[in-house]
Amino acid sequence: MAIEPPASVWAFPSAQRAHHSGLVAAGGDLAPGTLLAAYRSGLFPMPGDVAGEIHWWSPDPRGVIELDAFHASRSLQRSRRRFDVRVDTCFRQVVTTCSALDRPGAWITEPIVDAYCQLHELGWAHSVEVFDTDGALVGGLYGVGIGGFFAGESMFHLVTDASKMAVWALVDVLAAGGATLFDVQWTTDHLRTLGATDLSRDRYLQRLTGAVSAPVDPFAPR
Repeated sequence: MAIEPPASVWAFPSAQRAHHSGLVAAGGDLAPGTLLAAYRSGLFPMPGDVAGEIHWWSPDPRGVIELDAFHASRSLQRSRRRFDVRVDTCFRQVVTTCSALDRPGAWITEPIVDAYCQLHELGWAHSVEVFDTDGALVGGLYGVGIGGFFAGESMFHLVTDASKMAVWALVDVLAAGGATLFDVQWTTDHLRTLGATDLSRDRYLQRLTGAVSAPVDPFAPR
């Protein structure tokens, strides 16, 4: 069972007050209570342009994957036998691998890594890991789970289909555990191939309220 940390010392503006870019606020910290308050309010963090500054975002529209609309292609289904999928076995390795990827706009700084690892230790952040037949970590993702809500933060793949396999496994975990909202922040072409779609901010916030208060924990041992 997740441990509730001390409440944040910061008060967030309403997500409805976001700039047209989706930016809601700047400043604050990455303490566990602050991160949880942000997600419960419909916000998520990314580093700002000034070193050490945090920006809090609520894009409109918001990308989500509807759990009953996930699409596993035939090639992905055939690939499944090549992988061993696990949950919460090497969280920090997943996050640091995501942070090490050479891609434009890299944003997973060391403070971000440490903050989400702390959330994981408290039971709020989770990872899905994909291993090949030799036992090497070749793909994965991580994010934050609150009740029936999961916010995907980042994913990686070192071989074809490994990140897609992680998403597929996560969808199965969330659906089996009673989750209702899988947030992917911004809908990309890659995520659209997996069934991602857009919600208006108003509709997203309406669904978020029910999801975070749902008395479920998809990641609890069964």
